[in-house]
Amino acid sequence: MILKAFKTKSNQKYINKLLSARSVAVSNSKMATVGVILNISEYSDFESFRMYFKSLGIQQAKTKIIAFVEDSKDTNVLWDTYFNPKDFGWKGKINNIDLQTFIDTKFDVLISYYREKHLELDMIVASSKANFKVGLTNEDQRFYDLMINIEPKNFSVFKKEMKKYLTVLNKL
Repeated sequence: MILKAFKTKSNQKYINKLLSARSVAVSNSKMATVGVILNISEYSDFESFRMYFKSLGIQQAKTKIIAFVEDSKDTNVLWDTYFNPKDFGWKGKINNIDLQTFIDTKFDVLISYYREKHLELDMIVASSKANFKVGLTNEDQRFYDLMINIEPKNFSVFKKEMKKYLTVLNKL
């Protein structure tokens, strides 16, 4: 139990270091690639995101959706990629190859579709090489370039707001 507390502290220091060093340099390029991070306990409809991106004209091959589950027994074979707390080591080390690939991918837009505070989810957002980061309201504003204050169950409102802001920002 004490080791878990030290591991949490170690990973939180890693996140703070990444956020302090983050430079916001959003490009004006159009959105072509999108990454989505979901927390399954809050929202689990992968297909709604796929349909939304299709309506925006983004190819399915250019999107990647990953999901966070507390317990690996709660997974579904239809999901793209899932991860759990066991996939994280000390000082920000990632022990899941698919997850590391997601973090290293330079998405045009990264959508963090969760509100609950989880160290693992925050670590992925902070580590991501994405150009433009969108999230639901979070306590720490350093994570995102755009925050939309809605509950995850209100996906229709999210779609409308997201399209509005992406149009204004010339991403569509």
